[in-house]
Amino acid sequence: MDQIILQTKNLCKTFNNQQVVNNVSLSIRENSVYGLLGPNGAGKSTTLKMLTGMLRPTSGEILIHGRPWTRRDLSHIGALIESPPLYENLTARENLKVRATLLGLPDSRIEEVLKIVDLDHTGKKRSGQFSMGMKQRLGIAIALLNNPKLLILDEPTNGLDPIGIQEQRELIRSFPQQGITVILSSHILSEVEQIADHIGIIAGGALGYQDAVTPGQDLEALFMQIVSQNRKGGE
Repeated sequence: MDQIILQTKNLCKTFNNQQVVNNVSLSIRENSVYGLLGPNGAGKSTTLKMLTGMLRPTSGEILIHGRPWTRRDLSHIGALIESPPLYENLTARENLKVRATLLGLPDSRIEEVLKIVDLDHTGKKRSGQFSMGMKQRLGIAIALLNNPKLLILDEPTNGLDPIGIQEQRELIRSFPQQGITVILSSHILSEVEQIADHIGIIAGGALGYQDAVTPGQDLEALFMQIVSQNRKGGE
């Protein structure tokens, strides 16, 4: 549990001379859930996209087990960034078959991930007919296909009803016991408080706080303090 699986050192991203991520240094422990908190537009998604190779950092380092990140590390990373990448005219199994074929994975892995996300009884129902929660779970199943050690989820409870949120929470909490480290972003404090072992709070592109979640902590007051400080710093 004490081993660090992923670190960033002074990670920065600039778009059109505007710094969206500013010297962010994360430290993610193996087999844990790390919640990256922040208001909309804080730089959370941009940070996660750099960790998954979707964006190239302007400066700074990303380290996996203490060595520089390379594209080869993507074989051990699963990600669901923004909307699940689904073919809505295909069933859950057919969607997974497309991705498994691309990755050269056996059909047995399709059945494994369907069971993990509790979609193994959806039969011939097309994914376009799924609820938002089912679509999110299918997106996570796709991210799990390559048996990742690190799973990165961007706002995984967005748009879900209370039942969907609870199912998602239980699913995410189960991953560390399976040897999967989870990094998730959110702006919903109560959800992250129930899921995460450690949190980072990002505002105005800067990481203002990073520590373990402690019982009885007033996360809302801490969040508002960090956001307020970073807004003032940016004015």
